Amino acid sequence: MKFVFDLDGTLCFDGKSIDTEIIEALQELKLAGHEVIFASARPIRDMVPVIPKSFHEGLLVGGNGTFTYENGKIQVTHFEQELLDKFVSLIDQHQLYYLADGQWDYAYSGDIAHPIYLNIDKASSANILLEQLRPVCKLVLFKPNQEVLELLETFPVTITHYKAEHAIDISPLGINKVRGLRMLNIHQFVAFGNDSNDQCLFENAVHSVCIGNNDVKHYAKECIKRAEVAEKIRELKGKYRVGEMPLLHS
Repeated sequence: MKFVFDLDGTLCFDGKSIDTEIIEALQELKLAGHEVIFASARPIRDMVPVIPKSFHEGLLVGGNGTFTYENGKIQVTHFEQELLDKFVSLIDQHQLYYLADGQWDYAYSGDIAHPIYLNIDKASSANILLEQLRPVCKLVLFKPNQEVLELLETFPVTITHYKAEHAIDISPLGINKVRGLRMLNIHQFVAFGNDSNDQCLFENAVHSVCIGNNDVKHYAKECIKRAEVAEKIRELKGKYRVGEMPLLHS
């Protein structure tokens, strides 16, 4: 069976690392013959430092489906230039702070103490001007007002709201984590997640596990606490046979 894991708030709780007990459970899952896939809002650039090295050759979905990683190669979906010009105009008009992700580099403005900024792998990438960043694959806007939100509803994009970060995540239309998985030919999977961008995973998974009390828990089959993640991985490892239909019913 393929197991798909979100990172932040699901496996990673400090923005930098995964607890040893959870890593051990993931390795046991892999050794049992299951496939471990990570699907995050982070771009591939910022996923790699968090993921254990033993999983670096596996499949990754980044940027909520905007990035896929397979056989050492990154594939991206990006905004068309006409739409990107509209974003730049909107940012300038409303003096918005933002994070724009290219294939590897990024453009950032705003609070350098913000958790999203702190999680950027600056050692391997550069912060360049938005006007020079090409292609632009994903855009985060911080503290957008109601007028901005209403204008964005007229744009052909996919928007995810992050209440805790006071931000919205914007991707090309139709892009989400499940679309990223489909691009990697992954159709049947068990999902672990915790936030609104994991709703699509929960809705399409054979079995789904929500970590914490986010409203998205209503779309998952079960909800657990952070301290129960490793135990749940081990439990489900034994309830699904490698390469066969699952024993649990969705």
